[in-house]
Order: sequence, then structure tokens, then C-alpha cells
Amino acid sequence: MLFAVICTDKSGGLPLRMETRPAHLDYLKATNAVQAGPFLDADGKPCGSLVIIEADGRAAAEDWAANDPYALVGLFSDVRVEQWNRVIG
Repeated sequence: MLFAVICTDKSGGLPLRMETRPAHLDYLKATNAVQAGPFLDADGKPCGSLVIIEADGRAAAEDWAANDPYALVGLFSDVRVEQWNRVIG
């Protein structure tokens, strides 16, 4: 199953995001991420994340989200995990 992990950064989180980015990218590459990228604010700076992952169920997807290095350092103010159906792509 595919899941969308939709994350919003805490206000002022850009320095923490940039500091943690190498570990986050390693996590994406080492796990079941299918697609990923940041949301951008009005100034074009990262302010959140969208990651599409493949997981056996919601519990596994939520576990994946909880173990993302960004989540572990407390970058996000909000995280949603939604089952997702690919229609195009």
C-alpha cells in the first residue's frame, strides 16, 4: 500500500531542517520512500515535507514517519499519514 506522509515544519525550523537534512536523505534512500520533496513557503524556502512511502499498513507507515530523522529532532508541528492511491505516474 502507498501512504502519503504530510508534514508541516514548526515556525523557525529551517536551521534545524538544514542541519538534519543529510540524515533525512539517508533515511529516505535506505527505506521504502517512493517519492519525496519539501513544501515551499512564499519565499521558496522549505517549510514542510511530502513523502510517498510503500508500507504494509497504517501502523507501519506511522512507524516510518515517527522514525524519520526530521521527526526525531522535533522539526514538525504536524504530521499526517494518509493512505494514497496512485492514479497517474
